[in-house]
Amino acid sequence: MAAGDGKHTIIPQHDDDAKIYRIGTRDSQLAMVQTRWVKAELLKKNPAVKIEVVPMKTTGDKILDKALSKTGEKNLFTKELEDALLNGNVDIVVNSLKDMPSTLPAGLTISAVSERECPDDAVVMHPGNVAKGRRKLSDLEPGSVVGTSSLRRIAQLTRAYPHLKFRSIRGNLQTRFRKLDQSDDFDCIILAVAGLTRLNLTDRITERLCSKECLYAIGQGALAVETRADDHETIKFVSTLHCKKTVLATVAERAFLKTLGGGCSVPQGVRSWVEDDVVLGLTGGAFNMDGSKAVVYTSTASLDLQGMGGWLKQSDLDNCCESASITTSHRFIHPLLLKIAGHLGRDVAINLLKQGAASILDEAKEANLKAPDNTI
Repeated sequence: MAAGDGKHTIIPQHDDDAKIYRIGTRDSQLAMVQTRWVKAELLKKNPAVKIEVVPMKTTGDKILDKALSKTGEKNLFTKELEDALLNGNVDIVVNSLKDMPSTLPAGLTISAVSERECPDDAVVMHPGNVAKGRRKLSDLEPGSVVGTSSLRRIAQLTRAYPHLKFRSIRGNLQTRFRKLDQSDDFDCIILAVAGLTRLNLTDRITERLCSKECLYAIGQGALAVETRADDHETIKFVSTLHCKKTVLATVAERAFLKTLGGGCSVPQGVRSWVEDDVVLGLTGGAFNMDGSKAVVYTSTASLDLQGMGGWLKQSDLDNCCESASITTSHRFIHPLLLKIAGHLGRDVAINLLKQGAASILDEAKEANLKAPDNTI
């Protein structure tokens, strides 16, 4: 009751003391969908907090007339987001793990890796080809033009389909669909299954490329939640999004990438898997630009810790460690498992280097820089 007026007054309840987390993200439709998913999952587990989404453009979003592989940059889709994180303008950054370099800026870490969507690539045919019954790459006539900005896809698919031509295409998914559907520049385009799934666009997929046919990008299909390395409260807050199998697989992949080097400027790919929680497998490949030179190697590692020192003491379970820039607690994953995953990735890369991967990738890099930029 308010003093002096004899009337009942409803006093609004404000949760002003609730913790506010700010999530930085790219402003593309796919990035926003991914970030809203992360926000929703965090709120399910922590309904008392507040989360604000802070969209922004990155350098990679602004370069639309040039193949990204020709820029020489490794953090095209992360720099502005990570600068905001380091400056304290945001507390969390959400990115596709495939866009993140193997080494992060000092003071940052990946504090959660979500359960992976299908990491494979997909063919999306021009409507005119679909009308003619052409749905697969093998259905296309010689000289047909395939749109993709990935050297990894170009090398492997040129190797498998030498009768096709490849041309770089830039822009977000909606832009690429428009370039495909509203012109005759492309007979089809290649996109990641994960992005199409998250945007409910799987009906546009006319063929899924098995990872045995086309190795996928390091980290493809997984989301990375990045924080400041010394922000222990936020690290604990987001760590509930970790998926154990995805963490182990992507630690191996990122260790492979760091050892082999190159990033998106050279054609390299991976395939990883976990069998019955006891075996981790990794296939890695390196290619020249037309796929005529290739080295591929597969290895596995046991995840069975019996006879390997057992589990940590109870007092150590809440400690954390970082592997391949991914931070996890000992309670979530035994640190020996992370070492096994990291060693597997390095071993596969070292085997490729022994087979001549360095000269193959150097050749690919030089050929890419000399080739005319035909980006649309």
